Amino acid sequence: MLSSPILITGAVATAGLLAVAIRRLDYDRIPQAAVLSAAFFVASLVSIPVGPSSVHLILNGLMGLILGWAAVPAIFVALIMQAVFFGYGGLLVLGVNTLNIALPALLCAALIGPVLRRSSGRATLFWGGLGGALGVLLTALMVSFSLGLSSSEFLPAARLVLATYAPLIIGEAAVTGFALGFILRVAPELITVRE
Repeated sequence: MLSSPILITGAVATAGLLAVAIRRLDYDRIPQAAVLSAAFFVASLVSIPVGPSSVHLILNGLMGLILGWAAVPAIFVALIMQAVFFGYGGLLVLGVNTLNIALPALLCAALIGPVLRRSSGRATLFWGGLGGALGVLLTALMVSFSLGLSSSEFLPAARLVLATYAPLIIGEAAVTGFALGFILRVAPELITVRE
């Protein structure tokens, strides 16, 4: 189990992110947030074995690039459903898990979103793929830090997380790049413009 300071820090930081996200929430984006929250939930149910562990798509880069701040409550709701229905993660670590996934989504939106909206063709694939890869890489680093800062006993697990997320970075880059390329062709208005 993660240490109390890490759990409390995660809960407080997530509460702060949720407060800001809800205050900035564009109600026209709620249907998109619901669809991506459901996609996040379903994608997490498909695990792919990697060495002694397994990984699943996270889609936080995609969610951040499409939803911006609305990605925070969308991820929070999906994680609650995972914890309640399947016992994944658990409610005690909900704050840390939300922070580890939602903060990278927001960073992807801030760093890559403006460039992505001006791109077209193969550039869209590149920037979308970079957003997908960056989201997973930042999540892997934050999960590793959460484990490593909780206890020195978790350091081997923290290193294992980084190793198992490496193939996921490639998969997320491909999925996010092609998904955003498709969205920009058929419904470019779905990509947030106000973040």
